[in-house]
Amino acid sequence: MSYFRRNINEMQAYVPGFQPKEPGYIKLNTNENPYPPAPGVVEVLHGAPEQMLRKYPDPTADVFRRRAAQVLGTRPERILCGNGSDDLLNIAIRSFCGEGDILAFPSPTYMLYEMLTRIQGATPMAVDFPEDFALPPALATTGAGLTLLSNPNPPSGTFVSAEEVSRLAESVSGVLLVDEAYADFAEDNCLALVEEHDNVIVTRTLSKSYSLAGLRFGFAVAQEPLIEGLAKVKDSYNVTSLGIAAATAAIADQQWLKQNVEKVKTTRGRLTAALQGMGFACWPSQSNFVFARVPRGQEAERVFRQLFERKVLVRYFNAPRLDDCLRISVGTDEEIDVLVAALEEILVSQEQTAGSSPTGEQA
Repeated sequence: MSYFRRNINEMQAYVPGFQPKEPGYIKLNTNENPYPPAPGVVEVLHGAPEQMLRKYPDPTADVFRRRAAQVLGTRPERILCGNGSDDLLNIAIRSFCGEGDILAFPSPTYMLYEMLTRIQGATPMAVDFPEDFALPPALATTGAGLTLLSNPNPPSGTFVSAEEVSRLAESVSGVLLVDEAYADFAEDNCLALVEEHDNVIVTRTLSKSYSLAGLRFGFAVAQEPLIEGLAKVKDSYNVTSLGIAAATAAIADQQWLKQNVEKVKTTRGRLTAALQGMGFACWPSQSNFVFARVPRGQEAERVFRQLFERKVLVRYFNAPRLDDCLRISVGTDEEIDVLVAALEEILVSQEQTAGSSPTGEQA
């Protein structure tokens, strides 16, 4: 006998990327930043007074909102903070989608969208991306109360222009949430659309570009009526005092952010060129990872497993349209050198195996 609601029993749980319990792995599977956060973040955490732990945090994180508003060119009242952007996604889905309501998103994309939708008892409507991951026109006509668009999109890393997203906002019948977890690595972003459209929410995280995945801090930007409504749904204290202080120090140091982002983008280009040189087909990435289809004749799952045996972690998705690809986070140059050497060894080994008969004679 199960005590859970039927939709919980029937849904598949979201599976995060593998987290090793022992040292020695090169971790290119969860899109973390390979470089440290801004020095001010560490200083804030080391110097935190005891009352920061003893007392409840500011429920609206006003110190962060004021600093972020200055950096982003908006107003503090248009910012809502959360325990990572996943918390904000959950708040939005609970706010706009009830039992049986439609929530739309293009597919394939961040797999958590469907999981959060099913937890709420809403109906996920996945609209297929074309092969090039351009914005599917049908996304504008679903009639959904909430439409989610991750931009840049995981796992492809591709980007939809702000002009196209603006037209989508004008066409959807409900709210459009643009998930910009990877926006700092892209050539543009959709933050300005908040000023133009009263139905647009843009979410950001400090996990990727700010190197704070372990802190769990994100924020949403939208016009005041949307922020006020979302605030009704969030947990009273959904971010910690330490998180607020560290996040404020991080977003204040835009020079450090830009330096780290440029290093990631440079290595991203080098990784893409190396993969293409080995026969991988790569989508144009504007994120901190590269999505690559394995060369003809190779099996993505086998490559993934053989990398794992060498303690090099990448992401493999056993799902339609994804099962012949690998998603590889951009690490340091040294980490990418190890990855490339391992891939070259694996591909040569597989070619030799495929070219030989069971007796060792050439087929």
